[in-house]
Amino acid sequence: MMVHMKKELSDNETLKAKVLDILNKLNAEGKKSLNTTDADCTKMHGRGGSHAGYNVQSVVDEKHGLIVNSDVVNENNDIHQFANQIEQAHETLDKKCQTACADAGYADVNELDKIDSQGVKVIVPSAKQAEKVERSDPFDKAHFKYDKADDCYICPEGKVLGYSHTETQKRKRTYRAGVSVCRKCKFFKYCTTNPRGRTITRLLHEELKEKLEDQYEEPESQKTYALRKQKVELPFGHIKHNLKVSSFLLRGIDGVKAEASLLANCFNIARMISIIGVTGVIAKLTS
Repeated sequence: MMVHMKKELSDNETLKAKVLDILNKLNAEGKKSLNTTDADCTKMHGRGGSHAGYNVQSVVDEKHGLIVNSDVVNENNDIHQFANQIEQAHETLDKKCQTACADAGYADVNELDKIDSQGVKVIVPSAKQAEKVERSDPFDKAHFKYDKADDCYICPEGKVLGYSHTETQKRKRTYRAGVSVCRKCKFFKYCTTNPRGRTITRLLHEELKEKLEDQYEEPESQKTYALRKQKVELPFGHIKHNLKVSSFLLRGIDGVKAEASLLANCFNIARMISIIGVTGVIAKLTS
């Protein structure tokens, strides 16, 4: 009986130490949760609900649909990945691509700027373009005209929204009409109910955002974007359906990256066999 009591105390102390260790890690990393089985993974959200996992990234070439870069990150969205993944593809190919295309999940103008500034044509729709919903609101931001010379916006009623302040961390500028102007307007309750008056925000890279939106709408860009889906989704379909891979076998981001790389190579070999045949692949590998 005494031995059992000692073991119970020892187990409690071990559990307490484990809980304290987890709490210390949460505080040190500023996280709200921690997976104790695989500390590197993150909470992913999908159609089947939320689960612990990783975000697999891939870059494919337009002509043959081969994976030129595969990667794994522990972020549950793609918003910060565009420039990083394209740069890795450039390193693999030892040259820059002419066009880089992705879906709206990658539409962070600061990320897109890193690739656009290299002379690469970027085809990525904004969230608004991806929604494909007509904005019928007559007081939507689209109906406010920006005056670059005076750095202000003109509302549909001809009133001026002057510069108010810059939020450096959020990388945007705010323009405000002012309470006295808005309250006297007959559309006050329709345009805004904010007691301080209507505000408009403008990204520090707003001109680039507008340029990329126009670029996305070009007929040639639309053809490229339509092609993107079949080229990018094919590898994921092959790996999940043909190779029967529904989850990673390894734990830790380094192991998962290695596993993803092997799967990408398996796809590329299968794809090359489809393009040039078995003998062609053997000849390429042995030459």
